[in-house]
Amino acid sequence: MLATPHLSGMPASVRPEYLEPLLDRLAEFEPEVITVEALSGQDCGVLQDHPALFGSAYEDYCLGTAEAQRATGLTVPAALAAIKKTMADWPASPTPGDRRRLASLFLAANDRASAQVQWLRLAPDERRAGDGLDADLVKILERKGGKLNENYAIAAKLAARLGLDRVYSVDDHSADAIVADAGEAFGAALSELRKSEAAKANRADFERRIQALSSGQSVLDYYRHINSPAHQRAVVASDFGSAARQETPQLYGRQYLAWWEIRNLRMVANIRAAFGDRPGARVLAVVGASHKPYFEAYLDMMQDVDLVDTDEVLSGNWKR
Repeated sequence: MLATPHLSGMPASVRPEYLEPLLDRLAEFEPEVITVEALSGQDCGVLQDHPALFGSAYEDYCLGTAEAQRATGLTVPAALAAIKKTMADWPASPTPGDRRRLASLFLAANDRASAQVQWLRLAPDERRAGDGLDADLVKILERKGGKLNENYAIAAKLAARLGLDRVYSVDDHSADAIVADAGEAFGAALSELRKSEAAKANRADFERRIQALSSGQSVLDYYRHINSPAHQRAVVASDFGSAARQETPQLYGRQYLAWWEIRNLRMVANIRAAFGDRPGARVLAVVGASHKPYFEAYLDMMQDVDLVDTDEVLSGNWKR
C-alpha cells in the first residue's frame, strides 16, 4: 500500500526524475496488479446518469470521453466490451498498432491511466497517431505541460516498466450521496475542522517537507515518512478523529466520517475485485495518503490477503 501525496500539489521544483529511486524500490516488489485512485468509466457513467443523487461528483472527478468517442465511435460501455474482448485475445507479442488501438479503447472507456501504460510501452518513434488514436488523443497521452500525477508518473510508468498492460481504477464517489445535499453549512463545518491546532501542525509539517524535496533520495525519504505508522496515526487523529468529536447540531463531522469510511470500504472492495480472479497476486495500491490506514484495516480483515510492510519495500529490505 503506497500512500502518496497528490503530486499535482507539489511545487514545480519537484522534477519527474526525482521519482526514479521510488520507482526502483517499487519495481523490486514486482507487483502483478497496480491500482490507482481514479474513477472507472462505468462508475463515472453512474455519477453522470444520477446527478440528483450524487451532486457534482461527475463534473468534479471524471474527465469525460468526448474526444475518444469522436475518434473511435465508441461509448464507454462499448469501449469496455471491446477492451474485454481485445485483452482476452491479446497476443504474446503485440504490434505497435495493437498498442495504439488498445490505448484508444482505454481512453474511450475513461481509463486514461491504462491508456498511458500502452503509450509508454510503445517505442518513442511509435508514439504517434493511427490505429484509433487521432491528434486530440495523442495530445492527451503526451501530457505536455500537465502537472505531475501519481496515476501516470508512478503507477502507469511502473506498470509499463514491469511489462503490465494496464492499471485498475478503484476510486468511488457513490458515497457522495450522503453529503451531496448537506449545503454550505457542511463545508463550513469541515473548514472549522481544518483550523484545529493538530491540523495546522500537520499542514505546516507537510509544507516544510515538500519544500525540502530536492533530489530522488529526499523524495524516497519523504515517502517513507508519510507511509510510517506514526504519520498515519497523526493524520487520522487530526482529521477523522476530530470529525468524530465535532459538536454541531447536525453532527456534520460524523456525517463526514461516515462518507469517508463508506468511500474507503467501496474502494477496498474494488481493490479486492481487481485481483479476485488472481489468487496470490502481488498487488500495489497507489492512493492518497489519508486512505492508507483505512485500506490496511479493511484489507487486513479479509481472508487470502496478506499485507506487506511498505517500509520494507521502500527501504530495500523486502524479500519475496
